[in-house]
Amino acid sequence: MVVKKRNKKWLRTIGIIVLVLFIGLIGYGFYVYSSFTNAVDTAYEPTERDKSSKREEKIILEETEPFSVLMLGVDEREGDKGRSDTMILLSVNPNKNSIKLLSIPRDTRTDIIGHGTVDKINHAYAFGGVEMSVASVENFLDIPVDYYIKMNMEGFADIVDAVKGINVVNDLNFTQGSFQFDKGEIHLDGKEALAYIRMRKNDPNGDFGRQKRQRQVIQGVIDKGASIGSLTRLDDIFEAIGKNVKTDIAFSEMVEIQQNYKQASNKIDQLSLEGSGEYIGDIWYLIVPEEEKLRVQTELKTHLELN
Repeated sequence: MVVKKRNKKWLRTIGIIVLVLFIGLIGYGFYVYSSFTNAVDTAYEPTERDKSSKREEKIILEETEPFSVLMLGVDEREGDKGRSDTMILLSVNPNKNSIKLLSIPRDTRTDIIGHGTVDKINHAYAFGGVEMSVASVENFLDIPVDYYIKMNMEGFADIVDAVKGINVVNDLNFTQGSFQFDKGEIHLDGKEALAYIRMRKNDPNGDFGRQKRQRQVIQGVIDKGASIGSLTRLDDIFEAIGKNVKTDIAFSEMVEIQQNYKQASNKIDQLSLEGSGEYIGDIWYLIVPEEEKLRVQTELKTHLELN
């Protein structure tokens, strides 16, 4: 049986997060087919909506239409539904062979669709789960969100441990909880990685600094997951993904993306959403000016080839 070789350049590209883990692992071939499909079946969790409210028709991946994915990193603890600690919007355009990646600051003040309030965008998950998060992001960015991927951040430690830890280059000396992180290249196990990506209060760049560390850790997981040495740990990796990741991307759609969209990762642009901090009452928000929001909306709409 011939094992398909994966495009390592694709796998090493920053930013695709769990989507890359899912799709990339298909490339190991049929000898891991059963374990992989079991993980995907466990992770598959469709929402009640049939398609994005911003589209007249659902996208057709076979026709290589551009699509978007909202990635949610959620803190879910026992007895607490949690909030989306991380929100990343990913747009993929195979016709332009490019991907655009937008990290949405958690404190961004916006309408919470379906709740009738104006609040921090990360509260949408606490009020109404994935569907309210998707609806609020669609309204804020005025673009369709075609799919979602949700990761339990507590369980993210399991995924890091499944690949036997990762290496990152830390540019800031800091302490988070009981962990000390020194400047320079450091090795992180699962619990350390979780603490590393959670720190923001002592970072001079605030949430933007934390977003950078999140991307570092995800890249480290992708690099280790793509290595030949990880072949012996596939069962642990699949189990960790199945337990801690939920998505409405079906297995057949993952195959279509892997076959028809992987060249899009040849060019990845990371977009920024600028704003200013402001207290309203005793609560701190990030206020994004309308002209800044319009700028980002226009860039995403153009990339998704929306009229």
